[in-house]
Amino acid sequence: MRVLMVAPGTRGDVAPMAGLGSRLQELGYEVAIAANPAYAPVVVDSGCEFRPLPGDLARLIRRPAPGADGSSGGVAAFWRQLSEYMDQAATGTLAAVEAGADVILANSVAPYAYDVAEAFGIPAIGAHLQPVEPSSAYPPVIMNSARSLGPWGNRVIGERAAAGPAPYDGPSRRLRKTLGLGKESRVAGERRRRKAHATILHGISPTVLPRPADWHPGLVMAGYWWPAANQGWLPPADLVDFLGDGPAPVFVGFGSSSDVDPGIILEGARRAGVRAVVQGVTGALGDDAIGIGDVPHKWLFPRMAAVVHHAGAGTTAAGFRAGVPAVAVPVYTDQPLWASRIAALGAGPRPLPQKKLTPASLGDAIAEAVGTPSFSVRARGIADALAKEDGTVPVVAALRRIETGSYI
Repeated sequence: MRVLMVAPGTRGDVAPMAGLGSRLQELGYEVAIAANPAYAPVVVDSGCEFRPLPGDLARLIRRPAPGADGSSGGVAAFWRQLSEYMDQAATGTLAAVEAGADVILANSVAPYAYDVAEAFGIPAIGAHLQPVEPSSAYPPVIMNSARSLGPWGNRVIGERAAAGPAPYDGPSRRLRKTLGLGKESRVAGERRRRKAHATILHGISPTVLPRPADWHPGLVMAGYWWPAANQGWLPPADLVDFLGDGPAPVFVGFGSSSDVDPGIILEGARRAGVRAVVQGVTGALGDDAIGIGDVPHKWLFPRMAAVVHHAGAGTTAAGFRAGVPAVAVPVYTDQPLWASRIAALGAGPRPLPQKKLTPASLGDAIAEAVGTPSFSVRARGIADALAKEDGTVPVVAALRRIETGSYI
């Protein structure tokens, strides 16, 4: 069976799919992944075929450092740019399917993949890294906040948010017209699939986010899909030397979400009295800090006393997997949700929103993370639970239902 994963977005959207694809290939499936060109090495290193989706979402969504001028044309300009990105991704998705596929796994920002699948007469399954289904258990992630509105409020506002305009609505309409399909809005298509209890697999651990009681039967909390290991990777010698030359440091990195002045990070770490590994700059940053580029979280995080990050889904998962305390500095969309889960599970202090990030607030949060023994205990317990989960199993079960003709 030829599986095509459609994964527009940043590295955090692509790496888990590449890890899942690697596992599926070991089980005999042929896997191709459609993603932005910047992540071709991530896909190829996993052993999967790369198919390009034009664009660079990381550049588009990157936020300026706290206190910096963030003006870039306003909300209308950002919406237009995001819509253009989605339109390019939709065109790329069509080309990727034309190259051959028996089933599509589509992430949460690729609803147009369902339109392409309909035109080609092949099944499409959701493969989400965020819980975007309306539920009483959490507020909608587009609120950029994890503050609960109460069960009724979460559900109602979630439903209204799902029915509101989205930057991929236009691309979906255009594709349906181009492919000769009947008129159906993105919202109507999602409503139809919801009523049919269509399968949506979630690469989320139920240990971290328990499956909501009001989800329909087709919504599956599969467990995390871990990035594929690069067998040829070796850690930089200067990083190895730094780690061996003192107590365990604290990692600080914010992925694709935000530019943060390294000076803020270094002053915050020094206020907390810890050594630091800072992602986004390279080389020595004094006797007590080192800058690094791309280093696998699976290798690095277990060597840390704590990790400070933007609370992206994949980075949060990596922190839990490592069993170390975390300080979450969320910026937008689903990040506040994952930040709130770190605190709720007792694996770190309360989130520090990026707009409130200062050397003093960062230093206080790091000091609390490394100085509270219960955080380490809870983090290790979560890591032990995750080690017993296998997020590939529900995915294989869904694919086998398709192979046997029992998929709905």
